[in-house]
Amino acid sequence: MEYRERTYRRRTSTPGLVSFSIQVGQTDLMISASCDLTEPALQAVHHYRRQIESYIESCPDFLKSLIPLMKDNMAPPIVRDMLDAADRAGVGPMAAVAGAMAERVGRDLLTLSGNIMVENGGDIFIGMDREVRVGLFAGTSPLSDRIALRIRPEQTPLGICTSSGTVGPSLSLGRADAVTVISKSAALADAAASSIGNLVQNATTIGNGIERAKEIAGVLGVVIIVGDRMGAWGEVELT
Repeated sequence: MEYRERTYRRRTSTPGLVSFSIQVGQTDLMISASCDLTEPALQAVHHYRRQIESYIESCPDFLKSLIPLMKDNMAPPIVRDMLDAADRAGVGPMAAVAGAMAERVGRDLLTLSGNIMVENGGDIFIGMDREVRVGLFAGTSPLSDRIALRIRPEQTPLGICTSSGTVGPSLSLGRADAVTVISKSAALADAAASSIGNLVQNATTIGNGIERAKEIAGVLGVVIIVGDRMGAWGEVELT
């Protein structure tokens, strides 16, 4: 699998907002807010990373499992998010980690800023009072960076997460250039993108991915790109 530098961040535009980055271990966030919230964002990242790391110490399968684990009502909040998302999507809980982190940090920061966008390796949490357009990056596909999702303020808070079998370091059993999922839960959007992406091996199996999206409770919409072909379903407004 080929790794690509996160050059798509250079194309992100959030007029009127302040953008800043947070990096702690594998967590690499780009955040846009009404003001510089670096310190509270950093505190939130450390807080939720401690929750995940402590749980892994007590339950090593949480890190390695490729299938859902039993729900644990005594687990920390972000861990419960991941366990629930994995159960709905039929994948391991770490498939939800990037989306869960983006959402937990984003929701914390929404108490300090009326507009928040948190991007974590292509997985995004949005809470905005204005329309946002989210470009779809699909590697070498001719459709890459030519299509965007239009997100209206009344739809947010919202998660938009992307899985790829050809771009980035994440594990995928499929070969889609991009599987982008919309959900009110960013953790679920992340896990569902992995689940759907695992079924898409080529352009002829885009339909299989769409049928899988329809089966996952909480998925609002999906866009699947393979080469020069695309399929979409649900609450998706393309521009």
